[in-house]
Amino acid sequence: MEGWKKNAVHTLEITGYTAEGMGVSRLEGRVVFVPGTIRGERWRVRLEKVNKSVAWGRGVELLLPSPKRLKPDCPLAGRCGGCQFRHMTYDEELRAKWERVRDALERVGGVHLQLSAVLGAEEPGRYRNKVQFPVAGGKQGLAVGYYRSRSHDVLDAEDCLLQPAEVTRVRQIFKSWMERFQVPPYDEKTGKGLIRHLYVRTNHAGEAMCCVVANGFVLPHEEELVQLLRTGLPSLVGVVLNENTRDTNVILGPKYRVLWGRDYLEEELCGFVFRLSVPSFFQVNLLQTRRLYQVALEFAGLTGTETVLDLYCGIGTISLCLARRAGRVIGAEIVPQAVEDARSNAERNGIGNAEFFCGDAGAVAARLAEKKTRPDVVCVDPPRKGLAPEVPAILADMSPKRIVYVSCDPATLARDIKRLEELGYRARKAQPVDLFPRTAHVETVVLLEGQGLPRTENQGVS
Repeated sequence: MEGWKKNAVHTLEITGYTAEGMGVSRLEGRVVFVPGTIRGERWRVRLEKVNKSVAWGRGVELLLPSPKRLKPDCPLAGRCGGCQFRHMTYDEELRAKWERVRDALERVGGVHLQLSAVLGAEEPGRYRNKVQFPVAGGKQGLAVGYYRSRSHDVLDAEDCLLQPAEVTRVRQIFKSWMERFQVPPYDEKTGKGLIRHLYVRTNHAGEAMCCVVANGFVLPHEEELVQLLRTGLPSLVGVVLNENTRDTNVILGPKYRVLWGRDYLEEELCGFVFRLSVPSFFQVNLLQTRRLYQVALEFAGLTGTETVLDLYCGIGTISLCLARRAGRVIGAEIVPQAVEDARSNAERNGIGNAEFFCGDAGAVAARLAEKKTRPDVVCVDPPRKGLAPEVPAILADMSPKRIVYVSCDPATLARDIKRLEELGYRARKAQPVDLFPRTAHVETVVLLEGQGLPRTENQGVS
């Protein structure tokens, strides 16, 4: 088709959104993705990348704006890869996320539910309690900030509207220290240079912990850095150095050294106090995490006598919340350090009915079978890739009454629900929760209940 080529300009109507938050339109029966647009708008769009059935474009002239459009309040909006929805009202963002969850459940999972509205945040700004700044050099000088969308080019970010003021202050002090003492940034292409990332963790009390990720185990002018940070941010509790000398995109390396203070923060969640070291996983939005866990507890339907299995338990955050209402909780996690943290958190909070061990789903099933234990409820909170292919059958073979699935990706959630339905578990409720305002990410909690279908031989653990 004559118009289906790079740099062609067309007038297009935006009809919806992609999972990544881009606007969706159609041209000659094919799909065109346009970032920074809103459903209902009309744009002049230049096609920038064209495949046989899909194209990516850029809006060059807004002909009919949406009443939901906002002037972006961040100078990096549209360039930084962090926020996808800063150009629209929060209610339109929540609607887009609701439709994303609904479409995934219906189209991928074949599930048709009365999907509740997304539980939005009362304050959709400055919520991130963990920030990892990439550090780079270039023609524009030293950059401590965020990656440009779909690239590893680092944009220097004086501030970010998703991060607390304490993080902004740490970044400012750290960048000044690098410039003053000419500390070289790491270069991904050559593998040379020293500073790779600046990592900052904060808690609800306003305390902060700083970790410098370096291509080495010694920093020049360490004492000056510590003194500058302590003077500039009195709420700082510790400065840690992490060594990462590998050629990898993984941020943290295996070695840590405390430069000053302590190497952890404490945070209160649902009445429990958790100790968070640098590598500990903890949801980045504390207030919305409380709401997420409340939904998970409600769906679990505990009465105080149940045995609950918490897969992918991390440092035990959901496990401890479940233990308060269950007879017994068994937490399983494949990361050894997280298991140790979970045990310590249970002991610190006086929880005696929760136990934790290290292993994957297959190891969990074998251990429970050995002890002739069958969980009444299973809670899973897997990473973005969802459950491994063998896990749904393992869960079904355990025959729990209910499965509570906490997901950070609607597509893999829907895929796994479909697998579980084929094994006798039907989705009954679904509740989206917005843990990441102004980004395209959304969490969802789904309750599945057993239907008593007969088990087949291949549903067990070989």
